[in-house]
Amino acid sequence: MAAILVTGGTGTLGRQVVPRVREAGQDVRVLSRSRREPAEGVEYVTGDLAGNEGIDAALDGIETVMHLAGGNKGDDVVARNLMGAVSRAHVKHLVLISVIGAGSVPVAWLKTQMEVERIVEESGVPYTILRAAQFHDLVFKVVRGMAKSPVVPVPGGLRFQPVDARDVAERLVELALGEPAGRVPDLAGPKVFPIGTLIRGYLRASGKHRATMPVRIPGKAGRAYRAGDNLSIEGTARGTRTWEDFQAERLGLPTPAKAAAG
Repeated sequence: MAAILVTGGTGTLGRQVVPRVREAGQDVRVLSRSRREPAEGVEYVTGDLAGNEGIDAALDGIETVMHLAGGNKGDDVVARNLMGAVSRAHVKHLVLISVIGAGSVPVAWLKTQMEVERIVEESGVPYTILRAAQFHDLVFKVVRGMAKSPVVPVPGGLRFQPVDARDVAERLVELALGEPAGRVPDLAGPKVFPIGTLIRGYLRASGKHRATMPVRIPGKAGRAYRAGDNLSIEGTARGTRTWEDFQAERLGLPTPAKAAAG
């Protein structure tokens, strides 16, 4: 019998979570839209959260669910489908990954994450919710994409507190193996970076030369970002893996820590 069902187990975060659950001595069942061959201690079952297909079967015998699946839209629909099945299956613990800024930054995707949290909280299923900052992977993708332009826009006042997906995975597994704890302290990276610092650091590290141009984020979203509503400074747990080391790894360069030691 699988002890833990993981949704989104093949995504950026899920690929870090699944082996850590196995290292903790637990078998894993991964809900996937496509058929996959089982691995040692890992069972893959097919289902579609958005289409409400295969969820009840995937939950057979499961006591703990880690809900890591997410997309650009429709996460609220997915959450309603999942939580309905989780409630019917009498799951004892639902662990949800959410994002810092849900409910405070007026952006559609973040509003949806707040709705997902509400669906979990009102389901009657014992739960733990961890809000995390943007992953290093996402911030790197954003910065790299911006740097492709001959003139790179630098949104004024925009800051990130990126966290490594490995740090988030370790914390989520710890929470999943514990008792339901409700909303726990947010998890962010070790440092806060203005977007301009991230862009210039990437350009230097990658050997690119680009002109930059300051731009202003308009409207309520701009005010929220300038106020740091997407950050969580006080009462926040901090990851240990730095942005600088992550960027060096992705670019195939010596990490700053190894360079200093050498």
